Amino acid sequence: MKTIFDNVSYGCSKLVTESYSTSFSLATKMLAPSIRGDIYNIYGFVRFADEIVDTFHDYDKKILFDNFEKDLHNAIAQKISLNPILNSFQYTFHKYEIPMHLVDAFMESMRMDLDKKEYKTVAEYKQYIYGSADVVGLMCLCVFVNGDKEKYDTLKDSAMALGSAFQKVNFLRDLKADYEHLERSYFPNTNLMALDEVSKKRIVQEIEDDFSRGFAGIQELPATAKFGVYTAYRYYYKLLQKLKNTPPLEIKNTRIRVPNYQKFGLLAHSYVNYKLQLV
Repeated sequence: MKTIFDNVSYGCSKLVTESYSTSFSLATKMLAPSIRGDIYNIYGFVRFADEIVDTFHDYDKKILFDNFEKDLHNAIAQKISLNPILNSFQYTFHKYEIPMHLVDAFMESMRMDLDKKEYKTVAEYKQYIYGSADVVGLMCLCVFVNGDKEKYDTLKDSAMALGSAFQKVNFLRDLKADYEHLERSYFPNTNLMALDEVSKKRIVQEIEDDFSRGFAGIQELPATAKFGVYTAYRYYYKLLQKLKNTPPLEIKNTRIRVPNYQKFGLLAHSYVNYKLQLV
């Protein structure tokens, strides 16, 4: 029965989420069970696409990406794929009528990572952020509002801002790996080899502005999604504060983390705030 195959597919997407991101997995567990699996399905898809361009250095990444994109379109058109990650994604894609232009924008940004090493202009940077982060927030929003188009339009800007904030925090945290191992520089008009406190403060302020706009939307999310998204917000905001208080030289040479004991402390505090309706 196809039900067995579908359940295996959903399990694979959950496994990918838990294996690649303990923080995102923890936040996803705080979502209502009715939507949790669909967020796993979205994460599995975006994670695999990102892995192709970031990790598989011993293979022809372009061929792998071309094949993955072809399989993606076939999965969406045929509503099935023998790739369990794409099979689970197409299910969520159709269930919530995720706009195809969001998927295309994401794949376009991932394809940019195959060759592009530096984002010299603000326009290039914004285009990449939109495709790599904002649209992922919008795909998740489709799930959170469960087809409510009016609610989607109301929360669209906040979801994009939150996606941007999460991605930019990752960029700042991963400066060393991105520059030394992937030879990438995302922040425009910033010399990462000579990152100083002024440049760091400018980047942090930009991210804090994104967080502020994103938080306004969290407060309006349905109950099924609010606590999980708020948990992710608290984690990434905590990570930003650690980066804010870390000297630029250390950021360039060390990957800043939030220890597990602090993650669980954030979870407990988030739960109290949620139950007291402070969110």
